[in-house]
Amino acid sequence: MLQRTTLRYLNSTAAPSLRHAHRHGWPARPTSIQGIISVTQHQQQPPAPRTSLQARSFSHSTPRQAQAPPPPPGGNSNNAGGGGGGGGGGFPIGNIFGGQHKREPGVALKEHGVDLTELARQGKLDPVIARDDEVRRTIQILSRRTKNNPVLVGAAGVGKTAIIESLAQRLVAGEVPESLKGKKLISIDLASIMSGTAVRGSFEGKLKDLIADIEDAKGQIIVFIDEIHQLLGLGKTEGSLTGSNMLKPALARGLQLAGATTWNEFRELEKDAALLRRFQKVTIEEPSAEQAITMLRGSKSRMEVHHGVIVSDAAIVAAVTYSQRYITDRQLPDKAIDLIDEAAAALRLARESKPEQLEALEQHLTTLQIELSSLGKDQDEASRSRREVLVDEIAELKDKVSKMEKEWRDERDRGERIRQAKEELERKRFELEEAVRMGYFDKASELRYSTIPKLEAQIPKDGQEAAEAGQARVTASDVARVVAKATGIPVSSLMRGDRARLIDLESILRQRVVGQEPALHAVAEAVRLSRAGLHNPNRPVASFLFLGPTGVGKTELSKALAAELTGTDRLITLNMSEYHDKHTAARLVGAPPGFVGYEDGGELSVVRRHPHSVILFDEFEKAHPSVANILLQILDEGALTDSHGRKLDFKNTTIILTSNIGSDILMRPESISPNGEVTLAARDLVLERVRSLYPPELLNRLDEQIVFNSLSPTHVASIIDMRLHEIQQMLNTNERKIQLSIDPEAKDWLAREAYQPRWGAREVNRLLNKVVRQQLASAILKGTIRDGDTARFRVTEDGKAVELVPVNEAEELGAGAKRDSDELLHADEV
Repeated sequence: MLQRTTLRYLNSTAAPSLRHAHRHGWPARPTSIQGIISVTQHQQQPPAPRTSLQARSFSHSTPRQAQAPPPPPGGNSNNAGGGGGGGGGGFPIGNIFGGQHKREPGVALKEHGVDLTELARQGKLDPVIARDDEVRRTIQILSRRTKNNPVLVGAAGVGKTAIIESLAQRLVAGEVPESLKGKKLISIDLASIMSGTAVRGSFEGKLKDLIADIEDAKGQIIVFIDEIHQLLGLGKTEGSLTGSNMLKPALARGLQLAGATTWNEFRELEKDAALLRRFQKVTIEEPSAEQAITMLRGSKSRMEVHHGVIVSDAAIVAAVTYSQRYITDRQLPDKAIDLIDEAAAALRLARESKPEQLEALEQHLTTLQIELSSLGKDQDEASRSRREVLVDEIAELKDKVSKMEKEWRDERDRGERIRQAKEELERKRFELEEAVRMGYFDKASELRYSTIPKLEAQIPKDGQEAAEAGQARVTASDVARVVAKATGIPVSSLMRGDRARLIDLESILRQRVVGQEPALHAVAEAVRLSRAGLHNPNRPVASFLFLGPTGVGKTELSKALAAELTGTDRLITLNMSEYHDKHTAARLVGAPPGFVGYEDGGELSVVRRHPHSVILFDEFEKAHPSVANILLQILDEGALTDSHGRKLDFKNTTIILTSNIGSDILMRPESISPNGEVTLAARDLVLERVRSLYPPELLNRLDEQIVFNSLSPTHVASIIDMRLHEIQQMLNTNERKIQLSIDPEAKDWLAREAYQPRWGAREVNRLLNKVVRQQLASAILKGTIRDGDTARFRVTEDGKAVELVPVNEAEELGAGAKRDSDELLHADEV
């Protein structure tokens, strides 16, 4: 019996690592070299006789010196880890199952939380204004006996987190009920909890420690989790608990938790009724324009301190007005704050960067120095005289650069000193509030009557003093530039200076469209109503139905209007002939889920990228009737929901429908009055036909139904002049400097040939391409017309065509150039 026990022990110490790895797949602790040697020596010696008690228990025996067995591999016998591995050399069962995990109180809370009350005590949180009702409602929920967990729900950017920060400031100031005084508000970072939790059980351990730390505070901690809907899927793996399920028992035991989320994500919380019933919803609406202005006025001091600029009140009003009108996919006050922040950052960058004039002088100075260096070794008279001139010029330029650079640096330093003084003033004002709150009246008196007045004396009192002190001032123009970069609208369209252009809008449009005075007047009136703010803000800027035969200027007027409203010819054109079937009409809003093209979105989704555009539904009579149903919502509500559930805003778009309905009526001779305009009878017939084809709910939503006039020969001649001017601009753009000259007889011939009532102005383009552009291209390629020549067009002798004839001077220059070329070629051959 004794011998079998001894052999069992020897076998257990012979190769512990191999047996543990092979039999159990467990990583055994490595055996030391000394332990292996001692085991080997022990195996070579015969075992000494032992009592049954000694053979059964090695851990508690007291062996003799000569007969003592070696310690089990891996450690002292007093630390035996259990069967097979010996003292500590076996598998660490306690570690793998968490038996040896010890929580250090407070560590998890410090690692994963941010104390908002401490930040408020240090003055690092921005002031929150005009949210008293929401803050009071949050405090009321926190003061309840049960279910005292508020969840703030609102669109992104309305200020949910700012309300929580305002609560932290009130906790510090003691402006809360007695039940909440002395409590801390700690924001938990869910991302830090999830980091490093690849091993199963580590996430649960982290969150369990965090909950334990919160419960150790005995109800003196209010937890805040932003994007609280993430709790539902936090730690969700097979066989593990989610964060929400681990928090439910803690919430039932009295843990106070405040959360914030958006409306879309709040739907995820609604799926877990057991969690949602423990929260009380606080709806956070977007503030009005007046409230947003008040909020920006309260936070502008922090902006001024950070950027070292002055933010004018006009800039604040402009930021709210422009953001509300032109940035429709975001919410106030976030979008207005971003405009002020970016405008101030641009001014700060301009102040800290070298002026363009100084950079130009430095570049010119470098050029002169390079030229002087290149002339250093030349000894001829011209080089010496040039060196003398360069030396004087460089010396004068260096003095000018040095003086300008000193002025720029002094101005920049003055602005930086004022910024630092403002920053120090903000700090001292916060110290004053803290001293009054803590009862340190001696310190409060020194700050109020000594320190703060000295700092205020270093800060300019108004805009003029600020400008003299080198401080930039954010104005409405700076905000308009930021909006122009973000939306693509030209700055002139945002400023009050475009009143003159709006008044003369007909004249501007007349430069591109002729013979359509009623249409120009109707379009201009609609745009003026929109710019004056007298139209319905929930509808598109304007909506028109252009009726008339082809080539009379319907599309050209749309392009001209787009150029005036957006600064570019950004015209979103939708050819309705592509939407003549019911299934193709769905392409406007996007394919339904499960169909091909669902991920691509609809054609109208381009409005998300270009919210200020003119949208042209060309040849609307060819579209399927379901397209008219889509337009009903756009024309009435100024919005549309695409297949992805995203809201498309059309409040800043101009909708134009074109149609050729009634063209046969307009082509009748009796439909044209002596002055070239459509008669009232013909117009009524066309509109009657339109009413018979389209539903009244669509026509009633349109601002104007405009019938275009047919073009007369005089109108065609004016269009020819416009197209010839465009050709001349092309020649100037290409730097050919070729002058275009058209004889009066040639213009009359072009007007006669181009006048085709059935085709309108399209025949003008075809004729000019054939007669003018093609002859010009051939002459340029053949070399008969060179740069600087004049291209003259005249009627041929038989009067049946127009021909291109270079002027004599051009011919002589061409012949002279040819002679020079021949002489050079002959010289090369010799």
